[in-house]
Amino acid sequence: MASAAVAVEVRVPGGSAGSLAAASLAAAPIGIVPIVWNNADLSDLPPPIPADIVLDEIARLGYAGTQTGIGYPSGPTLAEALERRGLRLAEVYAALPCTADGPGDDALLIGRGKLRELRAAGGDVLVAALALSPGRIELAGRAANAGGPALRRDGWHRLAEILDTLGGEATDAGCRVAFHQHAGTFVESPAELDHLLDATNPVRVGICLDVGHYLVGGGDPVTALHRYGSRVTHVHLKDVSGAVLADMRAGRIGGFLDALRARIFTEAGSGMLDLPGVLAALASRRYDGWIMSEQDTTWNPPSESAAISRRVIAYSIRQLIADSS
Repeated sequence: MASAAVAVEVRVPGGSAGSLAAASLAAAPIGIVPIVWNNADLSDLPPPIPADIVLDEIARLGYAGTQTGIGYPSGPTLAEALERRGLRLAEVYAALPCTADGPGDDALLIGRGKLRELRAAGGDVLVAALALSPGRIELAGRAANAGGPALRRDGWHRLAEILDTLGGEATDAGCRVAFHQHAGTFVESPAELDHLLDATNPVRVGICLDVGHYLVGGGDPVTALHRYGSRVTHVHLKDVSGAVLADMRAGRIGGFLDALRARIFTEAGSGMLDLPGVLAALASRRYDGWIMSEQDTTWNPPSESAAISRRVIAYSIRQLIADSS
């Protein structure tokens, strides 16, 4: 089933600096993380949806690309399946096992395997994150103040070394590495992300700023985008339920996985995320990388949630351009 991605139509009267900066955001492709159809963290959710159906839906809804997902083919077979639908492989996600002593011995092997997977299918970005870790899963949303386990000095050194190595290998292969901070892991809070960025090579390791996880970790995504500037090379755009987040921080929800069951992440524009502010911050630096819509779990049919987010993001970009002209 072939389908061309839906572009955001842009007309910029005048041509002021502000309007041109806003219009540049229209060049940023809007992709999706397919976890809303098949959740990788909660295997007991509704039965898995076949990959062909997921890819058909992604194309039908007007997304330009996808992260790899459960049941997807690999290598040239995936590349062909995407091309047939007018899609691109935006990213491959690599969850690196980690304890307080740092990434495990297999973390670099896992990262390299995911990099090979990215290259074989003609993808753009290796999104590296830490895997969910016991002791941190339970403290998600309040890890910065709860006195839980944290990476030790040697752990930070080991993590930075692995990311710099992967970043160098990705650059040599014509790809990019972007690190994704994540609730329930050893890099969740803004301070932890800052520590990692200070320890890694900015040329080799960019940021995949997940604005939803940044909110859960206690940060303001708009401030982060202005602060980190061009080091943000990839974006996961997800909105957050304020009510569920409040329950997490009060300890009424037992951690990250329970928060997913409570649907902490919601459709774009329906939660506490300052979506116009995020888009304006991206436009101010003429960002044209991937904007990846993501919603881990939903109360609605998955395609309905994916359609809502796609339309809200596109509308918000058009509105930003109109307001800037």
